[in-house]
Amino acid sequence: MDFETLKPEITKIITEEGNKDKKLLKICQYLHDTIPYYNWVGFYFAQQETKTLHLGPYVGAPTDHTVIPFGKGICGQVAESNRNFVVPDVKAQDNYIACSLTVKSEIVVPLFVNGVNIGQIDIDSHVIDPFTDQDERFLEFVNEQVAQLFE
Repeated sequence: MDFETLKPEITKIITEEGNKDKKLLKICQYLHDTIPYYNWVGFYFAQQETKTLHLGPYVGAPTDHTVIPFGKGICGQVAESNRNFVVPDVKAQDNYIACSLTVKSEIVVPLFVNGVNIGQIDIDSHVIDPFTDQDERFLEFVNEQVAQLFE
């Protein structure tokens, strides 16, 4: 996958007219439709007072996981660690919250605004071990662009 060719479209979505949630949903849809192994794409946002993550715009199968406590599952761990988390095979992961039997792998990249982790982008795949360093770098770029919506 040549992620460099996708970057201009992400920047375009961020800078066009429209509200934040519509732009986030458009990014989710674009990633879901453009990258074959991105089968569920969504954003979670942190509420520091309650130490919980709340589901924002997403594209993919409906999920019951609309609120996730910090520390629980992959997303909850990223909320505490402030670091990317790539899970090549969810079956091998102890602290994994199963969303669907079709999910085989997951990548979660934190979203920082002015150095504060305000949420994350979460991607599930129906393929075992599809995510590379290039996916991580690209999703970091996506989140850098998304952060502009919150500054």
